[in-house]
Amino acid sequence: MIWHCQRFEELSPHTLYDLLKLRCDVFVVEQNCPYPELDGLDTLPDTRHLFAVRDNTMVAYARLLAKNVSYEDHTSIGRVVVSPKYRKEKIGHALINKAIQETLALWPDTNIQIGAQFHLKHVYESHGFNVASDPYLEDGIKHCLMKRVC
Repeated sequence: MIWHCQRFEELSPHTLYDLLKLRCDVFVVEQNCPYPELDGLDTLPDTRHLFAVRDNTMVAYARLLAKNVSYEDHTSIGRVVVSPKYRKEKIGHALINKAIQETLALWPDTNIQIGAQFHLKHVYESHGFNVASDPYLEDGIKHCLMKRVC
């Protein structure tokens, strides 16, 4: 498995297609959640696209957002997704670890805040995130804010 962390302009058309397809397949189709997947944040100059490829297949993806883009005084990790056929391999933990490392390398000494799907909060807690809000509904799915202090 090979990891990449790229700006929007560095993504090849095929890679962009693959990551958008993975995000739509999981977030829109699998989770039956029609929402504005293309939200304008992918193309921001500081946004990074972290993804893993194995055998020319997009295995995992996360979007890294700079300080103050999603949350005041925090960076953020979002659109965290693992291809369904690779979920049993625990790649999600590797993805979260890599996303934290890359985020801290890009924006040192900045806390990270995420909007986590509530049923996955224990996964994020195992990576140093703490619940920072009551549960709330976002696009029909229960979420909570979580923070990781550097």
